[in-house]
Amino acid sequence: MVGVNKRHRPERYVLVFTLLILVYAVLTTCVEPGKTHLDRIMDRGQLTVVTRNGPTSYYIEKNSPSGIEYVLAKKFADSLGVKLKIIIARSAADVIKILKTNRADLAAAALINNQANNNGLVYGPGYQWVTLQLVYRNGQRPPSSLDDIYPDKLDLAADTLAFLRRDQLKREHPNLSWNVHPERDSDEMLEMLENKEIQYTIADSNELILARQYYPEIRVAFNISPPLPIAWAFRKNDDDSLLKRVWKFYEKVSADGELAALLKRFYGPMEKFDYVDSRKFIDRFENRFPPYKPLFENIAKKFNLDWRLLAAISYQESHWKKNAISMTGVRGLMMLTQDTAKSVGVDDRINAEQSVLGGTRYLKSLIKKIPKHIKEPDRTWMALAAYNVGFGHLEDARILTQKQGANPDKWLDVKQRLPLLSRKQWYTQTKNGYARGLEPVLFVERVRKYYNALVQLTQPEIPYFKGSPEQLVDTLNIDTPTL
Repeated sequence: MVGVNKRHRPERYVLVFTLLILVYAVLTTCVEPGKTHLDRIMDRGQLTVVTRNGPTSYYIEKNSPSGIEYVLAKKFADSLGVKLKIIIARSAADVIKILKTNRADLAAAALINNQANNNGLVYGPGYQWVTLQLVYRNGQRPPSSLDDIYPDKLDLAADTLAFLRRDQLKREHPNLSWNVHPERDSDEMLEMLENKEIQYTIADSNELILARQYYPEIRVAFNISPPLPIAWAFRKNDDDSLLKRVWKFYEKVSADGELAALLKRFYGPMEKFDYVDSRKFIDRFENRFPPYKPLFENIAKKFNLDWRLLAAISYQESHWKKNAISMTGVRGLMMLTQDTAKSVGVDDRINAEQSVLGGTRYLKSLIKKIPKHIKEPDRTWMALAAYNVGFGHLEDARILTQKQGANPDKWLDVKQRLPLLSRKQWYTQTKNGYARGLEPVLFVERVRKYYNALVQLTQPEIPYFKGSPEQLVDTLNIDTPTL
């Protein structure tokens, strides 16, 4: 009988692996007596937040991090007086794994509060409410219930499946079946739907508001769930010091209107969906825009601007037609007037390079005119309004804003007063008189919509955290991507 080499028994590996897990647990949970979680964050001067790449949480804009979850996390870190460190996870499931293995202090990743499932997490205040919605593609017969899907299948991201009561679904819809895509998130499922790779999926309503601008063929059939809160997630334990501080933070940003302004900033331009406009935009981005992309990139770099902002202005002005001309005589990719062209050194408005260069010079000059104490993004939105209506009329609107007790340095306040410039009661009180004040408001909102679509269509590759919990045990000094 051949003897068994005890050094290679599987039981020995299981024991060693279990001991490694226990050692890691001790190392990561051992804390200084008397120190709370919040105390430790303050001591190290850093808040570590895990999130995921996507339009509802984190993405790159103007070569810098953006997204509503990132902005809120940065504001919270600033309120603590500490630095913010970001970990990018591949999916919501990975977000939760990283949080549970103590690699992050909290998760800010557009997570729906799933506390009812007792998943070892506790959630902060809900700052946005969403519903799960069944989505299909334009051209299909819209289903009125889940039974209408048969004999087709429902394709789902694994993250979405966690919120569905599968036993109940099977009981109420016995013919319903689904495919789960463990390596894809909701946005990727919507892309597959747009490309006719699948027929039905489920997504959050907030994702759909943003995604339909660059996936114009997707359609909502009906709600799958009641309204659900999106919130930050924390490990469930006896130390709620960080959670309590987060509640105070959200109370403050809600009371002073900052949270409402952020929601309007990230979702406002996308709320009014125009299918024809979005379909044309995507088609022109794919077929008409490519020859001009290097031109916008090169000129934007010279002026330290985001090329996608310039491209969005150009699309709003000319739909990327270099020989475009309006009834009023403005022409070219940036639709410059003769006076504006002359002031920025353009002698051939039909020349694509001259037009983009001239329009960029003009925009940059307006940005410089905006008072320095006005911060982004308000500074850019006001410069865009001035690009459309003139700097003098913008200043008139800011003065009216101040007279009415609102903030002349906030675009949300100023844009409410710009339309007053077309009413005699108000424009007679201004230095520059009458203006079609609604036009710059619509101009800015459209440019913002096209800009946001371009940001999502041209997202760079994000370095995800690829370590599993088991790898964290084996490699305690693993590098965590920080952006």
